[in-house]
Amino acid sequence: MKLKMIHENYNVQDLNTSLAFYEKALGLTEKRRKEAADGSFIIVYIGNEESEFELELTWLREHPDKYDIGEEEFHLAFRTDDFEAAHKLHEEMGCICFENPDMGIYFIQDPDGYWLEVIPERR
Repeated sequence: MKLKMIHENYNVQDLNTSLAFYEKALGLTEKRRKEAADGSFIIVYIGNEESEFELELTWLREHPDKYDIGEEEFHLAFRTDDFEAAHKLHEEMGCICFENPDMGIYFIQDPDGYWLEVIPERR
């Protein structure tokens, strides 16, 4: 039996703000969406050409407040071929929340508080 990882879900408070953040910060764009007929939820799958893996952003009408994501002890990681350019962009956006120079990595935080790790290509 083979299992393939296909997506991860993050629930978001403001879908448009999250979509704009992920496009600017990580180059992820909308691939498809599902909307409830009664308007109770919208699910948007975002991704890029580098991977088939998608991030699922879910907005729920009945949850207008920020989500409690605990102690933020989980994250999604992204490898970049231009670490310096990525760091500069994220610094300008003001979204870097933690850096570990000894490991050569850093983390950014999205509008809902989810952490995203940025890793340079290892050569």
